[in-house]
Amino acid sequence: MSHQLLPELTHIPSSIASVSDYEPYARERMSTAAWAYFSGGAADEYTLQDNLASFRRYGLWPAALASLQNATTQTELLGQTLPYPIMLAPIAYQAMAHPQGELGTVLAAGAMQAHMVVSMQASHSIEDIAAQAHSPLWLQWYWQRDKAFMRDLLARAHASAYQAIVLTVDAPVNGVRNREQRANFTLPAHIEAVNLRGSSQPTSSHGAAGTSPLFGSDLIKYVPTWDDLLWLVQHSPLPVVVKGMMRPADVLRAQQAGVAAVIVSNHGGRTLDTAPASLDALAAVVQSVSVPVLLDGGIRRGTDIVKALALGAKAVLIGRPYLYGLAAAGPRGVAHVLHILRAELEVAMALCGCAQLSDIGPHVLYRPLAD
Repeated sequence: MSHQLLPELTHIPSSIASVSDYEPYARERMSTAAWAYFSGGAADEYTLQDNLASFRRYGLWPAALASLQNATTQTELLGQTLPYPIMLAPIAYQAMAHPQGELGTVLAAGAMQAHMVVSMQASHSIEDIAAQAHSPLWLQWYWQRDKAFMRDLLARAHASAYQAIVLTVDAPVNGVRNREQRANFTLPAHIEAVNLRGSSQPTSSHGAAGTSPLFGSDLIKYVPTWDDLLWLVQHSPLPVVVKGMMRPADVLRAQQAGVAAVIVSNHGGRTLDTAPASLDALAAVVQSVSVPVLLDGGIRRGTDIVKALALGAKAVLIGRPYLYGLAAAGPRGVAHVLHILRAELEVAMALCGCAQLSDIGPHVLYRPLAD
C-alpha cells in the first residue's frame, strides 16, 4: 500500500523547469514527519541554509569566442569513467519518500549512467538494489562495532559488484534535529534499515533526533576513531572513500591512512549546525591532498557544479534534489533531475568557454563585491 499523500506524477509538468521546482510536488506527497526528516537540518539550520548561500558568493566569468570542439563532460574517478561529474549521494530510508525507494532511484541512475552511493540504512537490501543497477554503485558505511558483521557486509558488497565503500565520518552521533523533534518523527513500522539486520549496534545514533544525554550513554562507545578507519582500509576488498571531512589536517591524515578519495561534506547541514558550508571548505582540502576530492552539499544548479569544479572538486554529489524528484515522480523524477543538472552544466561550461572539465579552473570565478 502506498504511504504517499498524493500519487506520483504520471508526467512531468512544464512548471518543473529546475530541480528546485520539484520541492512543492514532493512536499505534497510526504507526511509532515517524513518531510522534516528529509528536508530538515540541525538546530537553527544555519549550515543547511549556508550550503545553498555559499554558491551565491561566487560568480562566473563568461568567455568570448572560445572553441568548443570535442566538448565533453566525461571524467575518470577511481578507475571508473563517469559521463558527467554528478553522483547520487546516500540517503537513508528512501521508501519513506516513495514506495519503490532505492529500487526506483537505482533504475533512474542506470538510465542516466550516474554513479549511486547506496545508504547503509537503505530500505532495500544491497543485493536487491544491485540486481536493478545498470551503472556503478558505491556503498555508504557507518562504523559498526561488530567486526564479524562488518566483514560479512563487506563481502556481500564485493560479491554484489559494489565498487567502493564510503565511510561517513561527520555523523558519529545524531545532530540536534529540532525540526524532526517538532514533527514527532519516528520511523514508520514497515520501514527499516534492512542491511543492518543482525548487527548488535544500536541505531539511534543515526536515526531520529534524540534528547537524551550522550556522554555516559552506550552510544558514545560506537563513535569511530582513526584506528577504526585504518581497520576498514586494511580489511575492505574495495577502495575506501571518506565522506564528511572538512579540516585539511584531517584529510591529509586520511590520505596517509590509505583512503582512495575524500568527500567534503557537512552531512547536508544535519549534524553540527554553524559548521562551514562545504564549498567554503573545499579549496583548502584540495590543496592538502593528492587523492580525488568530491563535494556534497547545496548543489541546485549546473552553475553550482562549475563553481565546485573550479575550486578543485573532481565531481559532486546531490542529495535532496533527487530525493524530491523521487517523491514527486518516482524513477522518472530522479532521471529528470539528473538530466536538468547535466544540461545546465553543459550550458554553463559552454558560456564559460570550457569544452572539457579540465578547462574549468579558478579563472572562471569572480567574487562579487557584496553577497
